[in-house]
Amino acid sequence: MTPSESAQLKNRIRRLRFDHGEMTQQELADRVGAARQTIVALEAGKYAPSLLLAFRLARVFGVTTEDVFQWDGE
Repeated sequence: MTPSESAQLKNRIRRLRFDHGEMTQQELADRVGAARQTIVALEAGKYAPSLLLAFRLARVFGVTTEDVFQWDGE
């Protein structure tokens, strides 16, 4: 994914963490098997997740991947 493409990928991870008991980045990272820095980079829009990680994140929050990630591409 190019830098311009990753900038078009938006997410609601921070909002979902807050809505789920103000879950910390570390708690989320532990639940999906990722490093906390990965969650930081995802929330900042600096990293596009693998498909597997996207599914794991959605499952933790009990939503679809489209509820977590939105692509603003054409």
